[in-house]
Amino acid sequence: MRAVALYGTLGSLVLSALVAAPAGSADPLTAEARGVTAAAQRAAAKPIAFGRCPEVESLPPSVQCGTVQVPLDYAHPTGRQIRLTVSRTKAGGKPAERQGALVFNPGGPGASSMYFPMVAGLSDWKRIAGAYDLVGYSPRGVARSAPLSCQDPSDFAKAPTESPTYPSQSYKLERIAQAQAYAEGCARNAGDALRFYTSINNARDLDVLRAALGEKKLTFMGASYGTYFGAVYATLFPSHIRRMVFDSAVDPDPQQIWYRNNLDQSRAFENRWADFRAWVAKHDAVYHLGSTAEEVLGSYERVRARLTREPAGGTVGPAQLQAAFLKAGYYDDYWSSRATALSEYLKGNERPLVQQASPKPESAVDDENGNAVYTAVECNDAPWPRDFTTWDRDNTGLAVTAPFETWDNAWMNLPCAYWPAPQQKPVDVGAKPGALPPTLILAAERDAATPYPGALELQRRLPGSVLITEKDAGTHGIAGGSNACVNDYVEDYLLNGRTPVRRAACAPHREPNPVSLDERAAGRPGHVLPAL
Repeated sequence: MRAVALYGTLGSLVLSALVAAPAGSADPLTAEARGVTAAAQRAAAKPIAFGRCPEVESLPPSVQCGTVQVPLDYAHPTGRQIRLTVSRTKAGGKPAERQGALVFNPGGPGASSMYFPMVAGLSDWKRIAGAYDLVGYSPRGVARSAPLSCQDPSDFAKAPTESPTYPSQSYKLERIAQAQAYAEGCARNAGDALRFYTSINNARDLDVLRAALGEKKLTFMGASYGTYFGAVYATLFPSHIRRMVFDSAVDPDPQQIWYRNNLDQSRAFENRWADFRAWVAKHDAVYHLGSTAEEVLGSYERVRARLTREPAGGTVGPAQLQAAFLKAGYYDDYWSSRATALSEYLKGNERPLVQQASPKPESAVDDENGNAVYTAVECNDAPWPRDFTTWDRDNTGLAVTAPFETWDNAWMNLPCAYWPAPQQKPVDVGAKPGALPPTLILAAERDAATPYPGALELQRRLPGSVLITEKDAGTHGIAGGSNACVNDYVEDYLLNGRTPVRRAACAPHREPNPVSLDERAAGRPGHVLPAL
């Protein structure tokens, strides 16, 4: 792309600019740092060959695909290589208006952004898509990027399953055995490669991708977990950043990564679960689930008890119910459909609940893969308590006041207690004053997945960053959503580099509109904007 493939004097000058060692890097003299420079140099000399996307990606003709090669182990950059899949739409504006590539990561760990270029067709993205090539990719381990698997997808997706709010000792022993088997499966399937699925390697891969795109400096938008390894990138490569958007920020304090962050998340989900129930109660005339949040909880618990005795459709038990309603904690777009499903079930119609909560066999492979990468990255990134006594004490205490998500969150992460690969010391995210250009942090005040204090901590650690807060709102991932105020700040920053002085606030987006099942069946349009 552009001049990076040239050789001779001009080519050498451009290449040097693309792979210059990062000023202020946290590991400027390590073998891994030298490996990143070598890998980026190779990538700059042989840019991504974009072409037609494979059918498996299910992307329209307007999107091009390619791959970038990165080392499995940056300490040995000429050793085993893996390929990351990349997608792109070219900037649609005039050549003089082009500002480079905008790379997006949606989080996880374990999520792919291969779909991201498709937002170019949305009106809200028109000006950004005119100025930038929109670039998505699958990080290491995800989808077709050297995919990681820890168990048979059919076993991962089996249903119905239990989800006790206050688990018995025998159930805890059962889950301990499952966690041990899962960790062993990760090690068995990945072998020696398992230890290289880390946030710091995701950040290094991002710098190689930058070079492969022909960009001297990176313009990046990360959501959720994408903010964490984006912050790690800012720590390692401050001189390589042009603009950065951190949407729904993970708390990067090394003491929080990852065990304490998950405890805080469970506590925050309890508050968001209460928000949902209060909204349902306010619309009792539509749903008839109770006129108070407590009455709505009673309706939910009746459904949970009935599903324990007789799973809906043979596939929806208590765990599937909880997973479906957890999404309402992430996104209030789900509030109406989830409330309708609960209401209809209690009236004798289980079909909406089965449709919304039943595992989808066609997504089993992707779901298992995403969970495997999530587990490997979080378990590798930091030390976790190795004694279940600690987990039992902390989660039993937390479940007294935050029962909704506490134990399910613990079970998801418990393989880290038995992890066979080395667990690293977390990166101490931060930069010296003046080392970074202004960066933009977005946060919803009642976000449960990434609680608001994390945004404050990230701003403290990145001098010159600016925090945009959506007040009294809790949707996770707010860029490109329904709040025009937030979108205006993002667009002004990406297009013009402008930010408020330090902080700004936006009023909350409009609450969901309650819709009856009959109205939706009649074709009422729903919210279809991609979750960014």
